[in-house]
Amino acid sequence: MSKDYDIRQAQAADEAAVRACAEDAYEQYVEAIGKKPPPMVADFASLIAAGCVHVAVEGPADVIGFIVFFREGDHVLLENVAVRSEATGRGIGKSLIALCERTAKSSGAGSVKLYTNEKMSANLMIYPRLGYRETDRKTEDGFHRVYFEKRI
Repeated sequence: MSKDYDIRQAQAADEAAVRACAEDAYEQYVEAIGKKPPPMVADFASLIAAGCVHVAVEGPADVIGFIVFFREGDHVLLENVAVRSEATGRGIGKSLIALCERTAKSSGAGSVKLYTNEKMSANLMIYPRLGYRETDRKTEDGFHRVYFEKRI
């Protein structure tokens, strides 16, 4: 299958599309978690302005996925990765995560760290397959989180 999308740095004009993508990708978890997970209520305008967001786009502006990551000490924190429901299964999430890992490596970071909600069972299977190992579980801000790390 050929890659029919591009990945680029998000721009201010992408904010509404990034928010819509987050809403679409995470809506399925609201009932299980009992409230909207943080990616649904993030300050995307600030994250985009800070250069922390990259988007996967079809055509010139159709955002089908995005990733939020930034350097935090000796590692890169992968804060959020989401793909629109109609675009899943095309490797978009993996491509976005690979971008994060390449960026982390080129910046001299020792690892990529992330966390996910324990109710997001698909994530708990995907991250280990991508080479991430579980490092911790804890409750923060009312969310039951599972922490992962990948040395790069």
